[in-house]
Amino acid sequence: MRVCVIGTGYVGLVTGACLAHIGHHVICVDNNEEKIKLMKSGQSPIYEPGLSEIMQGASHSGNLEFTSDLAAGVAHGEILFIAVGTPALPNGESDTRYVEAVARGIGSHLNGGYKVIVNKSTVPIGSGDWVRMIVLDGVAERQTSLVAAGGIAGGEVTAESGTQFDVVSNPEFLREGSAIYDTFNPDRIVLGSTSHRAIAMMQELYAPIVERQFAEDKSLPPVPMLVTDISSAEMVKYAANAFLATKISFINEVANICDRVGADVTQVAKGIGLDSRIGSKFLQAGIGWGGSCFPKDVSALIHTADDYGYEAQLLKAAVSVNDRQRLISLEKLQQELKILKGKTIGLLGLTFKPDTDDLRDAPALNLIEQLNRLGAKVKAYDPIISQTGMRHGLSGVIVETDPERLADSCDALVLVTDWEQFRKLDYAKMAKLMNNPVMIDGRNFLDRETLLSAGFRFLGIGR
Repeated sequence: MRVCVIGTGYVGLVTGACLAHIGHHVICVDNNEEKIKLMKSGQSPIYEPGLSEIMQGASHSGNLEFTSDLAAGVAHGEILFIAVGTPALPNGESDTRYVEAVARGIGSHLNGGYKVIVNKSTVPIGSGDWVRMIVLDGVAERQTSLVAAGGIAGGEVTAESGTQFDVVSNPEFLREGSAIYDTFNPDRIVLGSTSHRAIAMMQELYAPIVERQFAEDKSLPPVPMLVTDISSAEMVKYAANAFLATKISFINEVANICDRVGADVTQVAKGIGLDSRIGSKFLQAGIGWGGSCFPKDVSALIHTADDYGYEAQLLKAAVSVNDRQRLISLEKLQQELKILKGKTIGLLGLTFKPDTDDLRDAPALNLIEQLNRLGAKVKAYDPIISQTGMRHGLSGVIVETDPERLADSCDALVLVTDWEQFRKLDYAKMAKLMNNPVMIDGRNFLDRETLLSAGFRFLGIGR
């Protein structure tokens, strides 16, 4: 099928590359010329394991192209994905300016033929009808300009030909660091629309994935496909992320109680996770959730509820617990070192989770800010940030190039991101380089006995 993906951020680029990989002809559109040039060379502007290889293979086969020409993308695609960012505004509401601009641009370039316009961006509930309205506004604006220029010539947009489209909500459920795997091995595919024609085209688009042709385990039954109305599909995305965020806040609340009563939250989590009604996933206590999705989506759902006269008390509590949890390692540092002014603290990891270069709303940023406020010197080592030099959003921290340099002259280390390679560092060597070998394991990730035998004073979360 012919596909156009507008926006080559995290969701757009992964979606476009993977759809091209399974055999569709995809044109990815972005208004950043430098980014287009980079992607045409086969390089990915974001770090995601396996993405560059998928891009290069699909480009070599001719299935994946990149352009800044929106008109060319709209003309090419039977299915047009809107995959631009919807960052949170200060009040928690989603900023939909980019979605609006793209929808209007699509409308201004529609030129006959039926199109399916897909909301892949995480948009506020009710955006399906709004996007349709904006597209129609774009169609009308183009008609007006054509009439003003001397009439609508043959083959140009008319009221009949220019409005042959349907809007579908198709939320993404990709995890940064495993987005390629998630695309080819999804738990479910959600499609929101009342148009049978649009749903049939989306089912055709995803058929290779539904049939597990590119799955890790091809013997599994077909991927469940849920077809709903647009508003329900939009709500599925918000509800899923809000539930997972709340589950993390719950186990962090339990961890803080465990700290006070002498229980071990890792054992508690194992015990309750064996209950099939609860499950073990997202029961890892630590220093809280962050990233580009959970904070934004939970805030947006709270804001939507407020708009409709309902106070989402449980979600607000989950956010409150998370805000406090981000500073739990700071409390432990103060308990161990007392005064932090003049002390040197080293952070193992900066990104909000492993296998990504994403610093958006990362707990490390809160920790850096508070340590600076208290007069500590802050150093950090991150496997991606340290090597790539991607220091955007970082201030008040010295980014070291290896773990030993990080440990040198530190009064304590805090494990912030659970990168797999952190399990195998030479902690005995690092302990000898430190002024005071203290390790705060902010993710309950490291082996306590290994650290103790290396000479560290070791503290976890809720342990």
